Amino acid sequence: MTQNNPYNIGGVLYPQPFKIRRLGHFGFNVSDLAKGRDFYARQLGFRITEEINFGDLDPQFTAMENGDVIFFSHNSDHHAFLLAHRSLGALFGDDAISADITMNQLTWQVNTLEEVVKAKDFFAEKGIEVRRTGRDMPGSNWHVYVRDPDGYTIELYYGMEQVGWDGVSKPRGLYNRRFDHAPPLPQISEKIEVEDAERNGVDIFSGYRRRDLGTGDFVVGAVRLPRPFRITRIGPIKIFVNDVSVSEDFYVNLMGFKLSETVLYKSHRCLFLRNGTEHHSLALLPKSLRAELELSSHTACASVGLELGSYQQLRDAVAHLRKDGVRMIDGLPPELSPGIDYSAHVLDHDGHCLQLYYYMEQIGWDGQPRPAHLRRKVSEPWPETLEPMSDTYSDDSFHGPLG
Repeated sequence: MTQNNPYNIGGVLYPQPFKIRRLGHFGFNVSDLAKGRDFYARQLGFRITEEINFGDLDPQFTAMENGDVIFFSHNSDHHAFLLAHRSLGALFGDDAISADITMNQLTWQVNTLEEVVKAKDFFAEKGIEVRRTGRDMPGSNWHVYVRDPDGYTIELYYGMEQVGWDGVSKPRGLYNRRFDHAPPLPQISEKIEVEDAERNGVDIFSGYRRRDLGTGDFVVGAVRLPRPFRITRIGPIKIFVNDVSVSEDFYVNLMGFKLSETVLYKSHRCLFLRNGTEHHSLALLPKSLRAELELSSHTACASVGLELGSYQQLRDAVAHLRKDGVRMIDGLPPELSPGIDYSAHVLDHDGHCLQLYYYMEQIGWDGQPRPAHLRRKVSEPWPETLEPMSDTYSDDSFHGPLG
């Protein structure tokens, strides 16, 4: 056991010196930042927590014509999603990556700073190039960046800044704790950082104030909201890859994901991986399947999941978004969404696909998914109400008020 699991993480032995807890955030590069801002903020309901130009923070981006970046969130995390112009690439100016990789990062949370620092050495020992390490601002998260076999930028991070009831992000006066190298350990706590900033005369309430661009008035669970639904979780992420077996080796053996299910769809081998109790947080689909699904050749991202608070919200969201002119696509095979029953797919202006859903199968102590024949069968038209499954509404509850 010790030989196979040589790394001690809080007293528990693992094959890697880190344990991914959840999908933290992701980002898209788009052709029109203004259209993307409107779609994700006004129509889908992500709240804007920061709008910056990277040139103000990092000299390597100063000369860029399109260096603006918009940070969005659906919860108290400073950001769960970020949007940049496609000219920004994968946050590295010298990258020569496939043109269809329009996700500027796929970011996974670990639980301690120690795991981030040890991950850097672990990747180096395994021959994986460490692209960046240190601490980013805004967001305050400590990180290490690598790339997967297809060139997707993968980030492990710890310590995301939390935006509270006042909706204010950290001010620039706290950015002095940004690092562009692996930090020496231990580091001071955020509490001490804030106290030091106050002693130095920083107005800690002078940061960017969170914005919701919605203008409607809908009652959702007895709360008035700008739209008839609320995003409560991001993920799962589905990506097209060149070689499923090579990607499987990277994500399972190096990153520590668990294989939940293998689906053979029209002779295509598709893998669904998890890092918690969700049936899957990442799906690996062969790139040869993209044209058959009639998804955009512009992006290697098959879809990003957005969980809504209830089945009723999902039904209301579909009607609302259709009325608001959002492009929707029908006919994506349910076989490629094991663990999800009712869902809808929408497209942004660049063809990125978002899967709206309300339920994800939970995997328990035995690590086994529900047998396919016991899963709910989706019927058309959608029924007004559903009988609960054993794990309906049993995932982590959404923290805080809906609005």
